[in-house]
Amino acid sequence: MTFLAPSRLVLLILVAVVIAGYIAVQRRRKHYALRFSSSELFDSIPDAGPGWRRHVPPLFFLAAVTLLTAAVAQPARQVRVPRERATVIVAIDVSLSMQADDVEPDRINAAQQAAIRFIDELPPTLNVGIVSFAGTASVLVSPTVERLPARNAINNLRLAESTAIGEAIFTSLEALRNAPPDETGEAPPARIVLLSDGKTTIGRPDASAVAAAREAEVPVSTIAFGTAGGFVVLDDPQTPQVEQQRTPVPVEENNLRDIADSTGGAFFTASSLGELEEVYDNIGSAVGYELVDREVTDWFAAAALALLLLSGALSLLWFSRLP
Repeated sequence: MTFLAPSRLVLLILVAVVIAGYIAVQRRRKHYALRFSSSELFDSIPDAGPGWRRHVPPLFFLAAVTLLTAAVAQPARQVRVPRERATVIVAIDVSLSMQADDVEPDRINAAQQAAIRFIDELPPTLNVGIVSFAGTASVLVSPTVERLPARNAINNLRLAESTAIGEAIFTSLEALRNAPPDETGEAPPARIVLLSDGKTTIGRPDASAVAAAREAEVPVSTIAFGTAGGFVVLDDPQTPQVEQQRTPVPVEENNLRDIADSTGGAFFTASSLGELEEVYDNIGSAVGYELVDREVTDWFAAAALALLLLSGALSLLWFSRLP
């Protein structure tokens, strides 16, 4: 809970003075009654007075005044609202290691399912582009608010040799430069979300891509997808199937973590479809939504009104008068 005009909370000092005055009056009344009454006679009278009930209506009244005073300071709470302008590039690794089945049904199919769910849950006003990369990187869908081309591109991903993460970042940055401007004619805020299970084996180095992303002020959030026990069996027509061996393809994390840390993005790991969907949910919350202060003065006013009505009702019920 925050206040849009916190300086006005100084008015609560007046409420505190009134509360202190009420307490002082009650103590003075009790002292006055004891001073001018016979203590023996006072003790012999049955306790038929209002007792604690006489304090309840004033307390509710003072609580209502406190809430009304706080309402003057314009209380607000943070709420999550969809962003009206942003561009997200989803870059997906399609190297041959992505056929490893250490993730059910396999890495590439799980990545496809999670990516489609991710873009479908982004606010419809956000631009989304799709980049795939193996030995080279390609823009499959330029940034657009249309979701069908992105879904089709993800469903039609095909595996290829090698891994070029640096090229994927350069290609994503180029796609962002072609993103449609917003209503003001300026480029909307942008972010790259890159999923991979390995490290760069070809193309421009990651360090060059990181420098370009930092210069463009585009954060790159990375997802290391897979497990340490992943392996693939590569088809080789010249080798009998019975002699073909498993090739380990453990997920690489350090390079992806460095990319995210160096560009101001976030780094995630996922070793199952469920974990990957959770990661995308977290990224979607950060990319597609923002926290804004929304004034809740009406809540305070409503609570104060309820307390005032309750104070009046109890005073009429118990004492046949208003507090």
